[in-house]
Amino acid sequence: MKNHWRRDACLVLCGVLLWLLRDAQTVRAAAVRALSLCAGTVIPSLFPFLVISSLLIALGFGEWLAPHFSGLMTPLFRLPGQASGPLLLGLVGGYPIGAQSAAELYQQGLLTKDETERLLTFCNNSNPVFLISVLGSGVFGSVRAGVWLWLIHLLSALLTGLLFRGTKSSARRRTVRPISYRAVSLPAAVVSSVRSAANGMLSVCAFVTLFYVLISPLAGRSGLLPTALVGLVELFSLTPLLTPDVPGFVLAAACAGWGGLSVLCQTAAVLDGTGLRLIPCVWGKLLQALLSVALALAVSGFVLV
Repeated sequence: MKNHWRRDACLVLCGVLLWLLRDAQTVRAAAVRALSLCAGTVIPSLFPFLVISSLLIALGFGEWLAPHFSGLMTPLFRLPGQASGPLLLGLVGGYPIGAQSAAELYQQGLLTKDETERLLTFCNNSNPVFLISVLGSGVFGSVRAGVWLWLIHLLSALLTGLLFRGTKSSARRRTVRPISYRAVSLPAAVVSSVRSAANGMLSVCAFVTLFYVLISPLAGRSGLLPTALVGLVELFSLTPLLTPDVPGFVLAAACAGWGGLSVLCQTAAVLDGTGLRLIPCVWGKLLQALLSVALALAVSGFVLV
């Protein structure tokens, strides 16, 4: 019984393989569009942020922020001040920069496993440029709508962090071993950050391409359900399917909060080998999506006028 899921998964994959072989031209065209998307949008918008965020963490950005943000992070989220680094970087840089930054702090010994996994529930967020420019201006024809989508995204992330703040015992600090970031030279930190960002970018583009191809049959269909299914899987592919109305606005907020299976796979790739679990991030994104729906419904009548 316990291996039945493997059999079922193999049957599904065999069906997918047959579809790939039968519609090879369609699959090829979808893969070309996905790679164009990566080259034209994903890499330019993410790669510089990945490099700079890795460099900031390597040079001690989290520890520098710690005394300034401990007065907020500790009482609100029961996390040390250095946890503000991944939160801020994730809100500015987009998926999966927040998760990568949190994992790097954990590997440096600045956060415990419990603290890092609670941080992962709300630090992995969308790039504001995508929400304001691509969704706001591009879909809804309004920068104002995009700003509201970003505010909804920001508030839902912070509310998620509050709901996953843990107990008082989980906030007790332990003695942290000294870290060696001060001994790292700037050239060495730059080289390491570029290599790390390049590896991360390769994983991101691979997942975007894979899921873009898999959902290509849905991308050609109209209706709320096919659009929602696309958003459930891959966020970038959702943009041309959204309608500039209340259902489209609510769906955009929900899917941005969720991020998509593609983002979760990117996050899993970032966390691979660290010992950190992906499941807290999954629960966090689910809760953030639900909160985003509630907030979007509350303001949609005011925003879309």
